[in-house]
Amino acid sequence: MASPGGTSSGSSALQQISSPDQDQEELLVVNMDEKKRKRMESNRKSARRSRMRKQQHLDDLMAQVANLRKENSDLVTELNLTTHNYLTIEAENCVLGAQVAELTSRLQSLDQILNVLDATNHGHGHGHGIGAAAAAAAAAAVFGGEQTYPTTSTVNELTAAADCFMISPWTALHFNQPIMANADIFQ
Repeated sequence: MASPGGTSSGSSALQQISSPDQDQEELLVVNMDEKKRKRMESNRKSARRSRMRKQQHLDDLMAQVANLRKENSDLVTELNLTTHNYLTIEAENCVLGAQVAELTSRLQSLDQILNVLDATNHGHGHGHGIGAAAAAAAAAAVFGGEQTYPTTSTVNELTAAADCFMISPWTALHFNQPIMANADIFQ
């Protein structure tokens, strides 16, 4: 006799016994799931390595930017200092150039005075003639003041000064005027 339980137990035995196709299919699904899981894990690791490389590259670039900014700042500071030194030296050079021009002019005028005095002493006598007038004009031109014709005592004083000048040129003349030049006059 067939019992209802027997049939049912027979069908469950049939369900437990699977076909070889079904086993292969399950193995394929399991293998595919395993491969998919491994691929996903590999992709995660690769993405993590890629993010780490990008972060390292970004950190390197940020460090390079900081170094270049510091170097740029140092160069700007050095340029400003060099520019300041250049302008200072240029102003000093202008002052020295003005002093050279003034001293050259004064030296030429003193040479003219000495030539006139020498011509006066040797050519025309003391205090007379065109030489004395020229000496007075030259002295007035160099040292300021109005031009007057010298008296004998003035010519004698200039002659004594010239004689002294030949002996000690730096202490003889009392016509020393300070040389005034300032960098502000060129700006």
